[in-house]
Formats: sequence, structure tokens, C-alpha cells
Amino acid sequence: MRAKQLRQGILLGVLVLVALWLVSIIAGLVGKAQVAISQAHDAQAQYRALESRRNTLQANLDALQTERGQEAAIRTAFGVARPGEEVIVVVPPATTTPPAPPSWWQRLLGWF
Repeated sequence: MRAKQLRQGILLGVLVLVALWLVSIIAGLVGKAQVAISQAHDAQAQYRALESRRNTLQANLDALQTERGQEAAIRTAFGVARPGEEVIVVVPPATTTPPAPPSWWQRLLGWF
């Protein structure tokens, strides 16, 4: 009877150790899966940013393929104008501010 209980205790101890070992392996796999998912999301975000940049650069290249686009790029980069063109400067209208009302002591001194 005592030998049977001893075998059952050893078997139970081994099973507990195996269960703990399996739990630690599963926990490690879960951690690695979370890291992989996080890196996949980061890679997708980088891909979307690169696709957006590629589209912008392609649009710029398409614009530079036209004569008008080349002229606009030259005008922007070097500030040049065609012969006979003049600069037009748009100035906002001047705003007038009403004079500030006199303070109480200025009104008092104004009576004297």
C-alpha cells in the first residue's frame, strides 16, 4: 500500500513537472507570436507609407514629363520669369485701429 502511494506520488510529481514545462513552452510561444504580430503591423505601416511616397514620386515624375510641369519646376526652383512678365504683389488693405479711449486720469487732467 505504501509503495503504491509512493509510485502515485512520484507519477503525480513527474506529471506536474511536465505540465509546468509545457506551460512555460506555451508562454514562450505566445510571447514570440505577439512579437511577430507587432512586427507584421509595423511592416504593414511601413509598406503603406512607402506606397504613399511612391505614388507621390510617380505623380511628380508624371508632372515633369510635360512641358508645363518642367516650366513650373524651373520657376519654383530658380525664381525665373519669361521675358515681358512682371511681378504682381498683392498687398492686403491697411487696417485702421480706432484710438483708445482716454483713461480716467487723462479725462480728469483734460478738465484742467
